Amino acid sequence: MVNPQAGEAELVVNGTPYALKLTLGALAELEQLLGEDTLIALVQRFEQGRFSARDVLALLAAGLRGGGHDLSRETLAAATIDGGPMQAARVAAELLTRSFTPPQTP
Repeated sequence: MVNPQAGEAELVVNGTPYALKLTLGALAELEQLLGEDTLIALVQRFEQGRFSARDVLALLAAGLRGGGHDLSRETLAAATIDGGPMQAARVAAELLTRSFTPPQTP
């Protein structure tokens, strides 16, 4: 079970649910890999719908690593994702949003 308050999102890959989380290291890697100079630019790219399948794949792979899972981008690219590409894009956007949303206080 994922903890949205901790910035986690869930992705079901080949029938197995995984908790994804973006660490600071994963975010730095994403900036470089996706050619963005700032975290804000990376978030805006998704908010404005200017993302590609490559962006979604990179973001999900980084989230898997941040969640402690050892699935490479290549493995993820060849996997079956429950809900298909649209769900993958939704989870990627959700992961970014949760990573930059302060936890709710009761």
